[in-house]
Amino acid sequence: MPDIAPDDDRAQTQATGDVVLDHHLCWKNRNLEGVLAHYHPEIQYHDFFQNRVVTFDGLREYLQETMPRGSDENIEHSDRIRVDGDTAFIQYCITLRGGQGLVSFRTSEAITVRDGLIWRVNEYASLVHEHPTNRSPSQAIRPTVSRLGLSPHQLGYMAKDLQQYFQDQQPYLDHELDLQRVAKECGYSRNQISYLLNQVLGQSFYRYVNHARLQHLLAALDKTPPPIRIDELAFAAGFNSLSAFYSCFRQHTGLSPKAYVKQISCVHARKTLPEPKH
Repeated sequence: MPDIAPDDDRAQTQATGDVVLDHHLCWKNRNLEGVLAHYHPEIQYHDFFQNRVVTFDGLREYLQETMPRGSDENIEHSDRIRVDGDTAFIQYCITLRGGQGLVSFRTSEAITVRDGLIWRVNEYASLVHEHPTNRSPSQAIRPTVSRLGLSPHQLGYMAKDLQQYFQDQQPYLDHELDLQRVAKECGYSRNQISYLLNQVLGQSFYRYVNHARLQHLLAALDKTPPPIRIDELAFAAGFNSLSAFYSCFRQHTGLSPKAYVKQISCVHARKTLPEPKH
């Protein structure tokens, strides 16, 4: 009797690949009902980053929190979908858009298919700083468990929402801005924003705020005619301490405010010189 196991294995591998690929396309197109239709009633979704197991009854809410919000928020796959029998392996990267592209999650999933439906998902995520400036190698990869039960997708949305809030509302112009107000106006808890800043983006609240103030000031410098009163611009940008301003300025530009102003004044002067006559 001929050995037909290899053909059976190929058929199983092909069937698994078809299910997983179709599931991926539904996810990409933000088709929640289509995604849910691929799950087995007895599914166990192991999210090791959040340290939780999601069953079928909780999947709708879980997926609504983690699916991309817009068509431009697709995950970036770092490898093709690999299939072996009833299991598929996926690796991808999620970059925090609100983290200036400096922070990303490397994620891998092992997806098991039974009876033509996804029966088990094991999802692992590691937080990685792609450009870990001023960090030791041991600080480049953060713990892979979220203490607040937030998924990589949710943290990415938080980072984006925080950045959008700062761009649109410019709350940093208020000298008395605090973490509680930022969290409330962004729609998150104080602990969530604090975790995002300290554990994910790797900076304190005041460093994040002062960086936004400095960006505002540097943009204003390009539009300010001489004589430039940089201390006045610093207070107008929200800094309530000149020492904090000077420290932040030097860290970002490598120059003192006075040296920076002198440098841009020379550039402006060269731009205003009359064209030589030939």
